[in-house]
Amino acid sequence: MSGKMMLIINPNAGRGGYKTCIAELLEKFCAADWLPTVYCTRGVGDATRLAAENAGGYDMVVCLGGDGTLSEVSSGLMHMPAQARPPIGYIPLGTANDVARTLSIPKSPAAAAKKLLEGKPFAYDVGLFCSRSYFVYIAAFGAFTEVSYATPSDVKHTWGHMAYMLEGIKSLGKIKSYEAIVEWDGGVTRGEFIFGAVMNCTSVGGVVRLDSSNVDLSDGLNEIVLIKRPRDLIEMNNVITQVISGNFSGSNILFLRSAEVRIMFFQPVSWTLDGENGGQHRDVLINTCHPGVEILI
Repeated sequence: MSGKMMLIINPNAGRGGYKTCIAELLEKFCAADWLPTVYCTRGVGDATRLAAENAGGYDMVVCLGGDGTLSEVSSGLMHMPAQARPPIGYIPLGTANDVARTLSIPKSPAAAAKKLLEGKPFAYDVGLFCSRSYFVYIAAFGAFTEVSYATPSDVKHTWGHMAYMLEGIKSLGKIKSYEAIVEWDGGVTRGEFIFGAVMNCTSVGGVVRLDSSNVDLSDGLNEIVLIKRPRDLIEMNNVITQVISGNFSGSNILFLRSAEVRIMFFQPVSWTLDGENGGQHRDVLINTCHPGVEILI
């Protein structure tokens, strides 16, 4: 496989780590008979715009950045007809890199580039949030969801993954519960929840992990985790232990699969989409886009 490559670089990802690897990457791409054209993002939303406006003229889109960059690139491609979307090559340079963990993409940029050049397109479903915004691996509300986008960039660059842990500890005393009605394919429930997530991944923040045997990234379904409000500290401790260990069978945890889910709150609730601020909403409808995008692995 060879042809024209659109190379989208997020200069701020991974402490500007692209500077130490870009020459080697370009050499690898050219040696494999790819003709790369480099685009650098300047701010939030740039990768989405660049992909939507230009990807149709390329045979492959490679993004060099974090999961947020991959999410933006995927969102841009989702504005194109399914048959016109070029496959995505992902070279992770971010802090959490949940999608890279899910797909077993190497941390080394050179190794990741080698894998994508040798790889084949893998179908990856994309979520549609409130009929207007796309996400690749998670849409979430409640406890800890503000951590990923509230953590200052300089702190992320200095402490890496530990930055998320520090911000999470600071937010422990602010945990709220939200009364909501949840509808999914074939079911409905009502309760008070401290956390909810609609996911298509096996790793969230490198801490919460789903068993890969229970997650199909291209089945047209998202995994849904809802955590009910614990009655006391003992229940809270049990919930935290279960989530970290990947055990979602506890009485305070609902684990569902659905192509569509609707969550109706009685007050505006903040959401995060792929680690970025998704705004406040009272009525949230999430659909699974199948087909979504193709990622080279």
